[in-house]
Amino acid sequence: MAARTERILIIDPDERARADLDRYLVSRGFYVHGYADIGSARSLFDDQPPDLIFADLPPEAINDLTTRLSLEGSFIPLVAYSDVTTASEVISALRAGAADFVLKPCTEMGSLEDVLGRLFDRVRVNRLNQLYRRELEEANNDLREGISELRADQRAGRKVQLKMLPDHLQSINGLAVDHLIKPSLYLSGDFLDYFKISDDQTLVYIADVSGHGASSAFVTVLLKNLTNRLQRNLRRGSSDDILYPERFLQRINSELLDTGLGKHVTVFVGIICRSTRTMKYAVGAHFPMPLISFMGGETWFLEGSGLPVGLFEDPEWEIYEVPLTAPFHLFLFSDGILEVIKAKNLDEKEQQLLELVSGGRHTIASLNEALNLDEITELPDDIAIVSVTDVPLAGATETDAPATDAGKPAGA
Repeated sequence: MAARTERILIIDPDERARADLDRYLVSRGFYVHGYADIGSARSLFDDQPPDLIFADLPPEAINDLTTRLSLEGSFIPLVAYSDVTTASEVISALRAGAADFVLKPCTEMGSLEDVLGRLFDRVRVNRLNQLYRRELEEANNDLREGISELRADQRAGRKVQLKMLPDHLQSINGLAVDHLIKPSLYLSGDFLDYFKISDDQTLVYIADVSGHGASSAFVTVLLKNLTNRLQRNLRRGSSDDILYPERFLQRINSELLDTGLGKHVTVFVGIICRSTRTMKYAVGAHFPMPLISFMGGETWFLEGSGLPVGLFEDPEWEIYEVPLTAPFHLFLFSDGILEVIKAKNLDEKEQQLLELVSGGRHTIASLNEALNLDEITELPDDIAIVSVTDVPLAGATETDAPATDAGKPAGA
């Protein structure tokens, strides 16, 4: 018979019986080592453990040996090989840890073959399980390392996004402006900004990038980079695109198409003029529309519609204008706000949002409290809110000059 790779250990003080079993196993192609006692065989366990053990040992010794092998994590079946005369002795050996029992002298080699076949099948299955377990552990370790690295990257990205956001509670050209942004993941696909573009004009916008995660967050960096460049161009006199809401959307559109990311953005951009007390705005498929509330008057959603930004080569956007003749509160939302309002349909969600604002929820903090946003541990979507009012807010910080480029993403 061709040589096999399995190694068998025989522990038997009966030299003749040990030699007979040795010859038979060798004839079947196994590597065989025979010893008179456990002490003599101990070195074999250290050098190269066997795959199977035949042992003529008392139950106590069988228990000690199988327990030690189990503690070492070795799956080495032990076959009790003895000339006992009672069934109770066989049962004792099996209870002590023997995987099977063979009565010696073994005259029925067919039964021995059956024992070897069963046990080596178990050995092979166990070896495969150990191999799969090691591979799974290695894969899990790689996965844990990858997740840890991804989380570190996301935390770093989140810090970058937070640094790109404007300061809270700013006073710009007599307007008090604040914001709230809550990502559903580490990184947000929602973005917002507000800044002074002249002593008479303040720009505010909110954007919702399609999708979630890193690719959407990358687009928010592009938006911040673009607004910085447009402000710089205005100061240099090379371009006044930022003074016109529709041209602002056109610039975003062309830059998104140039990236080839396949991302589009919904945007609302408004420019509030202090001298004329008006706001001109353009809508890039943004939803819900902003809410405006006048002191002692009505509250309603602004009107307007337009194409999404980043999908079409030469889109055009309409310019809308709303008078701001009385003290007002303006709220811009991303569509994630509708996901947390419990109502049957979209109309009812919008109505609840309208009632909150018309009922006097005129600050970011009061809206946050009314919607219990801090209590929601897993948001279904990113949420962004911007509030703009000409009613003074406690704690607002005056902004005297247009935003500078310090600490912001560099641009061409």
